[in-house]
Amino acid sequence: MLKNQALIKLAYVAFNARNIDAILEVMHPEVKWPMAWGGGYANGHDEVRDYWEKQWKELDPHVTPVGFRERENGTLEVEVAQLVKDLAGNILFDGKVFHVYVINDGLLQRMEIEQ
Repeated sequence: MLKNQALIKLAYVAFNARNIDAILEVMHPEVKWPMAWGGGYANGHDEVRDYWEKQWKELDPHVTPVGFRERENGTLEVEVAQLVKDLAGNILFDGKVFHVYVINDGLLQRMEIEQ
């Protein structure tokens, strides 16, 4: 589980730095990623890149992992502190949520968001 925690932490650091290429390096080619802003899922690297590029033109999200728990089904639950602002600096969300990951071949293959 420690290896997966390091993988997750790396992904969040890259996300908060807006370094899409670094994030995609730790994502499975067939990644399925929830589009919290807009709904649905982004499938594969190209769709994830497009989603985040569009999102960051309107929102400034920062997400920090604060807790990890491996679930019985093998997924990794990550409690995150999430701060989302609009580009004018107004806070849209400030709280904790859970991101639940499926990790395959050492790469992030799927993520779900739970309140």
